[in-house]
Amino acid sequence: MEWAGVALFVALMGYFIYLYNSLVRYRQLSKEGWSGIDVQLKRRADLIPSLLETVKAYMRHERATLHAVTVARQAVLEAQDKGALVQRGEAEDQLSGALGRLLMVAEAYPNLKADTTFLEFQRALQTVENDIQYARRYYNGTVRNLNVAVESFPSNIVARSFRFEKAQYFELNNEGRSVPQVAFAQ
Repeated sequence: MEWAGVALFVALMGYFIYLYNSLVRYRQLSKEGWSGIDVQLKRRADLIPSLLETVKAYMRHERATLHAVTVARQAVLEAQDKGALVQRGEAEDQLSGALGRLLMVAEAYPNLKADTTFLEFQRALQTVENDIQYARRYYNGTVRNLNVAVESFPSNIVARSFRFEKAQYFELNNEGRSVPQVAFAQ
């Protein structure tokens, strides 16, 4: 009888160790996922000054649009320093919207649209936007796994005991990423 109690105790301890290690793994994967997003967002922010320099030569009277992109980029850099996910998402939304407006205004400049440097930056920006989307999906998937483990029984007991907390999803508003509407004359 005594051996059965010891075996049950060892099995329970093994299970709780497994739960603890699972929570640690999920937390580390979410940190890794956030790192991937952060790298892509920094790549995008680093592309913007060069893109603006290319565009400035063609768009002298579009100062408001250029200024909006510059201000939004500065807000992103400040949000990076603070580290708050919600603030970072809002700043990234503003930047995405400003970049979208910049690219829409650029459509009115045929010489700019034909400029190879501008086209390269536009392609690089599109690549980075796609990479951000993939990194965000990965991060949010790891956050989902962590949050499920933190809330599910019996891992929630281990999570509460060792102060594991739910993580925040990184959500971007899609206002600045809307697909342009094309209308053909009838």
